[in-house]
This record gives sequence, C-alpha cells and structure tokens, in this order.
Amino acid sequence: MKNSVIIKSTRHGLLVHMDADVPYEDLKAEIAEKFSASRRFFRKSAMAVSFGGRSLTHTQEKEIVRLISDTADIMIPCIVDMDEEHDAFYQSAVEHAREREEPEEESDGRFYKGTLRKNEFLETDTSLVILGDVERGAVVVSKGNVTVIGRIDGSVHAGCAGDRNAVISALSMEPKELKIADIRWDPQRTKDEENNVSGAKKAFIEGNSFVFQSLAK
Repeated sequence: MKNSVIIKSTRHGLLVHMDADVPYEDLKAEIAEKFSASRRFFRKSAMAVSFGGRSLTHTQEKEIVRLISDTADIMIPCIVDMDEEHDAFYQSAVEHAREREEPEEESDGRFYKGTLRKNEFLETDTSLVILGDVERGAVVVSKGNVTVIGRIDGSVHAGCAGDRNAVISALSMEPKELKIADIRWDPQRTKDEENNVSGAKKAFIEGNSFVFQSLAK
C-alpha cells in the first residue's frame, strides 16, 4: 500500500497527513483505500479529524470528510487543529457526540466553516458544528446539537423538532437568543447563573429551565 497518506491517532481523533507533492485526486484514492480497509475497526465511531502535510481548500476538506465518513462509517463532528488552548472544548464536543450516538441508526452531522454574520440564516436537519462565530443578527436552527468552535452573539435554536436533550456548546456565549426545543432562554432569569460560567460552556435543559455548564477541565 502507498504511503502518501499516513493516518495517526491523536488524543481525541485522527490526524490524516498527506504528501504535499502528490496530486490531490491520488491522495483521495489512497484515503479511500486506507479507510475502507479499516472500516470494521472505525465503524460507528465519532471523532475529530485533523489534516496535515498540505493546505486544503474548504471544498477539499468537505470532500475528504465525506469520503472518510462514507468509506469508514465514521461520524466527524468537527475538523480541528489540535490547539492546546481549546483542547478541552474539542474533547467535550467529541465525547458528547459519542454519548448521543444511536447504535442502530447511522450517525449524521454537518459542519460549517466560517463566521455567520448579521442577517445570515443557517438551518440543518442534523447536528451542526460551526467552525467560526455566530455574530449578532445571525440565526442558526438545527434539529440536533449545535457546537460553535467560536463565539455565539446571535440566535441559536437546537433541537428545533422538539428534542429537549439537544445541547448548545461554544467557546464563548453572549447570545441574543437561545432556544432548545420549545424552551426559550430567559436572560432575566438565568443571566446571573450564565455569568458565573466563563469561557467554554454548554447550555442544556434541566426540567423546564436552561442550565449553563463549564466545559473547562
């Protein structure tokens, strides 16, 4: 088997190292070959993926993520650079994805790379990972969880089809509006509690109220 693609285990997922001198289409073929050969080992796993060795466009990243997901049956909640400052947050996002896996159903999830700005709207039928910020005036709606590798200043609605187990996570939150299922965050009631949780945090429903929990280790 060729060695233009090397797959290494990291603390929370996989590093796919690609030879910068090999044509992109050849690398895709080798990635498919190697992950297909390991399908029984990876099947139904949830893990973060990092890329190394060469620069990839956003389109190429999406193509490779889809290729790995299809050939190895892996749920990839996010693509990350293993930055120590955000390592605990990445770990929590991946572990939460594992906790929510349904063993009898195919795992699904989407990622969006970029910052959502004022008047932009993003909606998905799956859980969603945003590699960027949700700025004031932007709106995100998801039937599953919403994980923001960045800051939430805008509006996020998770579990929009009625899933009260959905979770909203971010490196920083100063949202205009949060909603999980049919429960809307009331800043007048929970602002003090939220302010006591700094840095990376997740929001979830307990009873009929929002709870904010730190993701820092």
